[in-house]
Amino acid sequence: MKFDILTLFPEMFETIKYSIIEKALDKNILSINAINIRNFSKDKHKKVDDTPYGGGAGMVIKPDVVYDAYLSVKSENSKVIYLSPKGKTLNQAKVKALSKEKHIILLCGHYEGIDQRVLDEIVDEEISIGDYILTGGELPAMVLIDSVSRYIEGVITKESVEEESFSNGLLEYPQYTRPEVFLEKKVPEILLSGHHEKIKKWREEEAFKITEKNRPDLLNKN
Repeated sequence: MKFDILTLFPEMFETIKYSIIEKALDKNILSINAINIRNFSKDKHKKVDDTPYGGGAGMVIKPDVVYDAYLSVKSENSKVIYLSPKGKTLNQAKVKALSKEKHIILLCGHYEGIDQRVLDEIVDEEISIGDYILTGGELPAMVLIDSVSRYIEGVITKESVEEESFSNGLLEYPQYTRPEVFLEKKVPEILLSGHHEKIKKWREEEAFKITEKNRPDLLNKN
């Protein structure tokens, strides 16, 4: 999977290249490339924004610099996603679908946004990570890369993604490890029994309880 990110702050994406993502990059399973939109400015001061037509606060990123940045990385199979609070909310189903893509171009807005004309021309889909406003699209882009990468073959084990939250419509059951007793609290006896069927049933019941308590809306969808 190849990720190309069109951004004004490419240095931010160095922070994602650790742990599981770092290993996937080392194995060439993933490719993450941040392209500085400012490099495509024709202005001698590398200016990329201007005041909005019609008035209003803030600045708008110009369409030509974004378009030229896009042309520098586009391919036949690239899918362009604009990270925007106006987009559809990212969920696990969308994450799985995106993991089937070969090349994703992520466009990160900033300031008051990007000229609509270039969005209409190049963007395939707008995605939001939640109903709140951030200063730019860089953090949402990192969230998308991290979540999608986990479903790409070879990044983590198949078992890990099958049993986690949202994979079966429920939140994940609680996990325990050594020591067996911590602050006078003991690991549930069922997990020490070695009885796999009973453990499986207990985990399903706990997953349902946690979902019912924290995200009852998920149960209403099932």
